[in-house]
Amino acid sequence: MKNSCVLLIACLLGLSACGQDASKTKTTNKSPEKDIKVGGGCEGCEAIYENPIPFDQLNEVDTLSDFNTPGPKLVVSGIIYQNDDKTPAADVILYFYHTDQTGVYPTTGNEKGWAKRHGYLRGWIKTDKNGFYKFYTLVPASYPNSTNPKHIHPIVKEKGKTEYWIDEFVFDDDPLLPKEERNRSKPVGGSGVLKTVLKDGVLYAERNIILGLNVSGYPK
Repeated sequence: MKNSCVLLIACLLGLSACGQDASKTKTTNKSPEKDIKVGGGCEGCEAIYENPIPFDQLNEVDTLSDFNTPGPKLVVSGIIYQNDDKTPAADVILYFYHTDQTGVYPTTGNEKGWAKRHGYLRGWIKTDKNGFYKFYTLVPASYPNSTNPKHIHPIVKEKGKTEYWIDEFVFDDDPLLPKEERNRSKPVGGSGVLKTVLKDGVLYAERNIILGLNVSGYPK
């Protein structure tokens, strides 16, 4: 009964976000030619434009399809700030993807573009006027037969600048997470180490993001 309540609440909170990856319409998203190039090399960052829903129609909340399947349920939320670390950044696009419970990026076999490598466990969010974002998913697994810590890949797109990587979302309680990863002196976008709190069977974590922090080529 408790699990059913949790799922109901999650769907209500993310109601408008549950269908963000369901549309089959052609996307109008594209990289503006006049954007300032930042972040250096960014393999796969163009995947951020593969969402069939136009950026201006995205929500600040997204729920991935794995949230309603067996596994450790995870809710991540936070504020994205401008480079001054004070002003909330509205209308920032956050693209993220991760492995499933077996440690692979799952595909159906019909994927196109970067979905062939990123899999279908990926989502798109646009921050609200307060810079807020939230997503529902499961804690990903580490790659099979590896010592890589479990992680969630994030890519950011803000107005006027090209899309760029920030530090991955990783987990403070992960025994595979190296000490140097926990204590990076110059984390890109701010620390990505999540400290989860268990409540009603769901793990909650916060991560605030600072645009341009330690991003190469970012204008001062």
